[in-house]
Order: sequence, then structure tokens, then C-alpha cells
Amino acid sequence: MRASVIQIAVNEDETVEARRRRAASLVRQQEGADLVVLPELWTTGAFAFDEFGTGAEPLRGPTYEAMAKAASEAGVWLHAGSVPERAPDGQLFNTSLVFSPSGDLAAAYRKIHRFGFDKGEAVLMGAGSELVTVRLPHTTLGVATCYDLRFPELFRGLVDAGAETFVVPAGWPERRRSHWTLLAQARAVENQAFVLACGTAGTHAGVPQAGHSIVVDPWGEVLAEAGADEEILTVEFDPQKVTRTREQFPALKDRVLGLETPWRQGQGQGQGQG
Repeated sequence: MRASVIQIAVNEDETVEARRRRAASLVRQQEGADLVVLPELWTTGAFAFDEFGTGAEPLRGPTYEAMAKAASEAGVWLHAGSVPERAPDGQLFNTSLVFSPSGDLAAAYRKIHRFGFDKGEAVLMGAGSELVTVRLPHTTLGVATCYDLRFPELFRGLVDAGAETFVVPAGWPERRRSHWTLLAQARAVENQAFVLACGTAGTHAGVPQAGHSIVVDPWGEVLAEAGADEEILTVEFDPQKVTRTREQFPALKDRVLGLETPWRQGQGQGQGQG
């Protein structure tokens, strides 16, 4: 399977419409790939909080139309990254779009874990509530976005739903780049799955981006990694390695704890001790 991870630069001196045209052109150039991935909030910038409202689109807005056409013209599965979506009731969501090679919408995922604590995305956007997987001919994608990478229970849920390859678009800041690489490898190893993590280059609202998009195999080996600038990673990988890894080292079968596991709080010395 061949994947192209497009680490596009998001800079303030380029208009959204110009960047949308450029992204569509980059997607069309990936003809021959099975899967193409764009990063999170590449139309506005993940840290351009003031732009979320003005840059928000309906689900089937201009980015949807441009990416659907690009996927169809290139004949690829396209994870078009995410856009600030304005729902019919006016609420904003950080929404990822996945298109089939015919240009049809295969899935939309509203980001569950919003970053910012008490500001930014965390207060400006609503939270999604549904896990999303997409069945491709050779693998099943599990869809997550940026800050989601810090929450392993989401990825366990995706594994339970059949995911074998995680696709994680992001706008990850340079100052926490070491976490980006560490967490991408951890999610791959603990779930015995491929991870395709696509970040942005450039600077969003004064926040330098990490770049360093990365592709990790089920053993945690880095198959490809970008630098800090705009770059396209093209990598060939064997989806069957997930099945082989899970058979050779069946750690997932030994899972005991889950979200529904009963627990109790210790009431004194000697109780609840680990």
C-alpha cells in the first residue's frame, strides 16, 4: 500500500482560497497512491483561534468541494485533514473529511478531545462523540485528530472497531515536538497498528509548527519522517503486517482492563494499593 502524507505549510501571507487551490493541486499530483493525507485545520491554522468563526464552512462547503474533486481526479482515498465546520445550528466543530477515489464522502469525524483547556479550541468548538473507522480495500482506518493522540482509550476503541491503521492529522506546536514523535510510536506499539501522523509546517498565529510528519509500523519502527518545512512523505507499507504482528505477539488478547472494568477506592491502609 502506498501513502502520501502532505505536510503543507500554513502561513498568514497566503489566502485560504489560494492554499485550498494549492492543496488540491498537491493531492492531484499523488496519482498512483492508495491513500493521501492532509493535516489538521490547514485552511485557517490550528492556532488561529480568531479565524475559526470567519473561516468556518458548512460540511459540504468549498473545502469539501475542492477535496472531493481532487480525490476523484487523482483516483485516491483522501483524508483531507480537518476544517472548522459550522453545523446547521451554528455550533463549530473541528471536522475531518475522508473521501473515496470516486470523490464521495466516506466519513466525517468531529474531533472528540479539544485542545486549549479553558481557551481556544476547547471553548470555541463543540466536541464530537463518535468514533470513526473507514474500510479501505487493504486496511481499516481509525480516524483521530491531533490532541486525540494523548488519549490512548480512544485508540483502543478504534481497535475494537476494527482499525488497523490510524490516521492522525495535526497542527502540533514545535515546542512539544518530542511528545508528537513519542506518542505516535506509543499508539502504534500498544495497538499493534500503523500510524500515519500528518502535521503542518509554517507558523499559525505566531506559533511555530512542529512539522515532522511520521509513519510508524506496528512494532514502533519509524518508516518515514519529514523535516520541519513543507514536504510530502511517500511511503510503501504492507497492511498485512498488522495481522502478522498481532498473531506473533498477541498482546491485545491479554487485555483485562477496559472502560467498563469495576473499580473501588481504598478506604484505608492496605486497601486499594497497587
